[in-house]
Amino acid sequence: MAAPRHEDDKNYYIYNQYGDNTMKPIGPIGLIAHNLASDFSDSVNFFLRNRRAIYVNNLLELAATPGFMRSDYRIAVNTPRFTSGEGKAIISQTVRGHDLFIITDVLNRSSTYTRFSQETEMSPDEHYQDLIRIILAVTGHARRINVIMPYLYEGRQYRRNARESLDCAAMLKYLFSLGVQNLITFDAHDGRVANAVPRMGFENIQSAYQIIESMIHVIDDLRLDKEHFMVISPDETGLSRAMYYASMFEVPLGTFYRKRNYQVNVDGNYQVVGQAFLGDDVRGLDCLIIDDMIVTGQTVLRVASDLKSRGARRVFVAVTFAQFTSGIDAFHQAHAEGIIDRIFSTNLIYRPPELLAAPWFVEADASRFVALLIDAINHDASLSKLVTPTEKIQKLLDYYRRRNG
Repeated sequence: MAAPRHEDDKNYYIYNQYGDNTMKPIGPIGLIAHNLASDFSDSVNFFLRNRRAIYVNNLLELAATPGFMRSDYRIAVNTPRFTSGEGKAIISQTVRGHDLFIITDVLNRSSTYTRFSQETEMSPDEHYQDLIRIILAVTGHARRINVIMPYLYEGRQYRRNARESLDCAAMLKYLFSLGVQNLITFDAHDGRVANAVPRMGFENIQSAYQIIESMIHVIDDLRLDKEHFMVISPDETGLSRAMYYASMFEVPLGTFYRKRNYQVNVDGNYQVVGQAFLGDDVRGLDCLIIDDMIVTGQTVLRVASDLKSRGARRVFVAVTFAQFTSGIDAFHQAHAEGIIDRIFSTNLIYRPPELLAAPWFVEADASRFVALLIDAINHDASLSKLVTPTEKIQKLLDYYRRRNG
């Protein structure tokens, strides 16, 4: 028999991913999976349904709450385009009174449309405009609008280096001006972009737990100690992210920094003329390169080659977003030559079939975590236990070290 709820419980606001939550739901959940890969959308819905089933088993009265328990929380949306390229958004069922969660992948290059009789791949700009259309279609009807944007649109343009646009800051301000109340993103290129909307519900969440979990499940002979392992930052901008992993593993940290010619500016960035390494000797160590994304992969390959030339045993790479706008063939070759052992990345964005089939690619599933975030936000509960993975990572590593002696 389930323990009774106590409204005066001092921890009533803390989200419990394994049990009862005393905070009541805001309203029925509605999921709009905007241009998501179907497997990710299916998985988020599956885990959300399973999470709600646990509630109902413990508190049978929740089964009578309208919209609380459903087989499918998704609300279909269509974003057709005219042959001129103009578009619109059509919501196929009511969203009135719903706590709406719009999950969008602005990098999904598998989406196409026909413009002037030519098939055209949708760009991030077009995905973003469709997101705006969806928000405009539901504004005034949904009880609350939440956006989950795993890859932060224009997130790489987070600061001004010259006379250039601050696109990410403008995007965030505009979304909240449209009535969005919460925006969730993962491993933003620079988390300080949150300063653009300091009074709004913006959460920048780490994917470290999911990546570490996939690493220790796939690589059986990892020795996560300072005699056998080192964490590497590929450049100075990713140093804080790598520091977190090194602290969790309790291993040394090394970093590369880019040598620049400050007299030559190309597209707002000073010319890179080389790189240098700061850190202990990597000879005989497994090295883990930490970054937020792989675009062409040139930086990662350059760093991995340098580490191997210094005597590193194996080189692993962990990124949140494996974009691969080009360069997969180069990674096939690097893997064959022993330069790269494995690349770990989440399924938060579209992954092309060629990448999924690569023997060196390992996917870290984040769909259950996204489902838990949706459930917690729907209860208006504290997200601190979810968005701060330190305690969970420590328990995971303790278990792994005990299991492997």
